[in-house]
Amino acid sequence: MVVLFSGDLCKVLEFHHHTPGNLRAMVQVKLRNLRTGNQFEHRFRSQDEVEQAYINQHEMEYLYSDGHAHHFMNTDTYEQVEMSADDLGDSASWLAPGVKLQVQFYEGRPIGVELPKTVKAKIVETTPMMRGATASSSYKPATLENGIVVQVPPFVNAGEEIIVDPSDNRYIERAR
Repeated sequence: MVVLFSGDLCKVLEFHHHTPGNLRAMVQVKLRNLRTGNQFEHRFRSQDEVEQAYINQHEMEYLYSDGHAHHFMNTDTYEQVEMSADDLGDSASWLAPGVKLQVQFYEGRPIGVELPKTVKAKIVETTPMMRGATASSSYKPATLENGIVVQVPPFVNAGEEIIVDPSDNRYIERAR
């Protein structure tokens, strides 16, 4: 959900409804400001009013980056829009030409993207598997082709493709 908070669009990342003893109920919320990218927490009381921002989403294909902006094309109308790296935040690292994703619009202006639940990525560099290491041992760092470092099991080697959850840069499984 996206809400208007202090005049800015903020995406709700987490929330927890809390009713302590004989006190009034409250909701502890973790928000991300979509303009600045800053994350912060806020406590809403039951009498606080929150205005929900209505976001439209369109399926778009990522085309290219020209250094200062990233370009997307609507798959239905072939209309192109551009977004700055600041608008995309950490999502920009996961973009590759030809990827189709949901672009979020507020009042006709693109404000962000919704990445797919899983992404296939190739490992460029990782330490080799140690003899006797099993799947239950600790994880090791692996650098992906987009520069992001994820923790992978010891049996995964450089050159392999893996499935990653881009929301928290978490290894899921080997790609088939």
